[in-house]
Amino acid sequence: MNIEIKSIDEKPIKASELLELYHNAGWWPERTEYDLAEMLSKTVSVGAWKDGNLIGFARAVTDGEFRAYIEDVVIHSSFQKGGTGTELISRLLEGLTHIDVISLFCEESLIPFYEKNDSKYSKAQYVMHRKQES
Repeated sequence: MNIEIKSIDEKPIKASELLELYHNAGWWPERTEYDLAEMLSKTVSVGAWKDGNLIGFARAVTDGEFRAYIEDVVIHSSFQKGGTGTELISRLLEGLTHIDVISLFCEESLIPFYEKNDSKYSKAQYVMHRKQES
């Protein structure tokens, strides 16, 4: 299928391309190119390209030593279920091999995908969120 998987250091990801990918997935309509550019400058990220177009993205938020959290694994709807997500996760994890614990949050329907990619479901922890009010 000739999909290219690269870290953000190897091939920069433009905020405008990522915004289009988020919109395709129905994610984050309130986010702007500026917001995404700021986020991209602060995370470990990888992208997937087909014919020069960004078709997949994954990132991790990390303290650089002990913990990392995988966030925003997104594949363009035309390329889902083709192995791109697995390749993105694999490449992202290559950049995090020195991290002790790598966690992620996902919808229940995605648990089998992440288990297939060496993550383990934990009933011992609960996810809690606090969102700043606008």
